[in-house]
Amino acid sequence: MSDIPLDQRAFEKALSELVRTYRATTEGAASYHSDDSVRCHHCMFTTGSTDCSFCTYCRDCTNCTYCTQCTECEHCHQSSYCVRSKRCANSSYLILSEDCTDCVFCFGCVGLVKKEFHILNQKFSRDRYFKLVKELKAAMKIA
Repeated sequence: MSDIPLDQRAFEKALSELVRTYRATTEGAASYHSDDSVRCHHCMFTTGSTDCSFCTYCRDCTNCTYCTQCTECEHCHQSSYCVRSKRCANSSYLILSEDCTDCVFCFGCVGLVKKEFHILNQKFSRDRYFKLVKELKAAMKIA
């Protein structure tokens, strides 16, 4: 085992080299059927994703952990059925939302906590929400 550099410059150089080597790696550990994914660890049936961990059935996600059925999300954690959302946690059925936590059924929302049936941070009845989301998805060509 080699010695650990104890001066700042040498340590930062060694750390920088480790980061460069890691980023050049494309393989992930213990993933199953994670096609076209880069550095995804312990993921199952995840495709086209990068730097994800413990995700299942995610597609084109980046830096997500413990997510299920998410598409084109970034930095999401313990979320499911989210689409094109960023930095959301413990949430489900978010579309085009950012920085939401513990939310369900939100479309185009930002910074909400423990909310449901919101569009652009405005509350709607369940029926009205689904009607509007259907129209928005069609207009924005979101599957």
